[in-house]
Amino acid sequence: MNVIRAAIAQWESAADHISGSKPDGQLGAIIEVMLGTSARIGEVLAIRRRDIDITSAIPSIRLAGTIISRNGEQTFRQDHPKTAKSRRVVALPTFTADAVRRRLANAGSMGLDELLFQSRDGTPLATANVRRQLRHVLGGAGIEGVTPHMFRRTVAIAVNANANIELAAELLGHTDTKITVQHYIQRSELVNPATAALLDRAFAKDED
Repeated sequence: MNVIRAAIAQWESAADHISGSKPDGQLGAIIEVMLGTSARIGEVLAIRRRDIDITSAIPSIRLAGTIISRNGEQTFRQDHPKTAKSRRVVALPTFTADAVRRRLANAGSMGLDELLFQSRDGTPLATANVRRQLRHVLGGAGIEGVTPHMFRRTVAIAVNANANIELAAELLGHTDTKITVQHYIQRSELVNPATAALLDRAFAKDED
């Protein structure tokens, strides 16, 4: 993951960009928010200033909408996420809180209903454009096959490995852990080594 972070940081800090405007740091911040919340890309791009609590002892973000991009239609913010369970308040790890603070500082004065991530014209970012930009930046660094959804899966695996599947499902906004297991958690072939100690106790050989 740090290789991806480094590639994006290098691209964002490069002094010369042959085409287009100089990067504004949003791509790196978007990745940090995805890693710190497990949110879908559409949910991240739908975060408003009012959804962010960065001053409390435990900073948090409320995920309460998603970005809709349909062919031939203007991209817009939908006032609810994919499912009712997907509306949630997520405590932020330090790296995400720091990225959000930097983004807010760079954005300057921001109304409560303004999007945390937006185009230079103040309009919502299309999810397809963010995917395309991520692919372009990482491709330039020789990194292929990375998608926004990969970050969501990576978070689910980390939470499951260090806590349990129930917590991973709650963080992802799933109503059923079966969804989490089927689509996000790869079954490990390694059986819990505690079985060895258990069987030693059950079937230990008598000492001669």
